[in-house]
Amino acid sequence: MKTTKIQKLALAGIFCAVAVVGSLFSFPVFGSKCAPVQHMVNILCAVLLGPWYGVGVAFVASLIRNLTGLGSLMAFPGSMFGALLCGVAYKLGKNIPLTLLAEVFGTSVLGGLCAYPVAILFMGQSVADVAFYAYIVPFLVSTVGGSIIAGALVYGLKGTGALSTMQKKLAR
Repeated sequence: MKTTKIQKLALAGIFCAVAVVGSLFSFPVFGSKCAPVQHMVNILCAVLLGPWYGVGVAFVASLIRNLTGLGSLMAFPGSMFGALLCGVAYKLGKNIPLTLLAEVFGTSVLGGLCAYPVAILFMGQSVADVAFYAYIVPFLVSTVGGSIIAGALVYGLKGTGALSTMQKKLAR
């Protein structure tokens, strides 16, 4: 295995651990646990590792959070859609503001809408009790917070030159 692949896997593992530990800092909003650190990790994965690593990290972190009781099934749609969209946005345009917006849109709108069938089918929610758009607002609150944190980190890394150094090291 190439050294770069090992480095990417190691960084993905670190990001996964940060997302799981960061979920200890969550807050409830309308029946959803908002964990902004997961969204920060999604954006860092997008910028450093790419969309598929981002989706993988989001999935594994959601799985671990569920297995350890730190999250709910909402963690899956609440993290994976944003990870995919912001990863693709960064890969195509290398535009940081667009990447941040893609995370917010992917998580809040797409993830929020996809959380509805998860709540109905797997969490025993009644169709009469939950509107199809009920998870958009809580996911929006969570992802905006995480995107602000990630934006500050990414721009800080970019300003010092560390971002380009890390990207070059991982691109080999």
